[in-house]
Amino acid sequence: MRLAHRLLMATPASMGSKSSLSEALALLPPLQLYRRILRVHRKLDPELRVLGDSYVKKEFRAHRTAENPLHIIGFLTEWQLYAQKLEGDNWSGEKLDKSKLDKLNDQQIGQLFELMQAIKNPEPEGEGEGEKQ
Repeated sequence: MRLAHRLLMATPASMGSKSSLSEALALLPPLQLYRRILRVHRKLDPELRVLGDSYVKKEFRAHRTAENPLHIIGFLTEWQLYAQKLEGDNWSGEKLDKSKLDKLNDQQIGQLFELMQAIKNPEPEGEGEGEKQ
């Protein structure tokens, strides 16, 4: 996400269109967004908070070196929308938008399935550690 700071400071000539510029300027910088999400997670149940915090940390670390401006903007936009929904308390029971689901690749769908399983069937701490091979 090294380019994220440059994207947030871009001019209309460098971005291409005014709509993409306004979209980029509305985004929080990655570190501020990361901190905002972790703060919002404080109001979750302890089990969900641990799961959410570890997932957010993993995702932000994985995308730290992203170079593609479209991926960076998409990543930051979706996480910012996530934070806004959690702040507004209107996220519970909400379903994933079909158009967003259609855009996911096989790896992302697998990751989403694993996340769903972790939420539905949380493993108590200490169990299952020796079973993985």
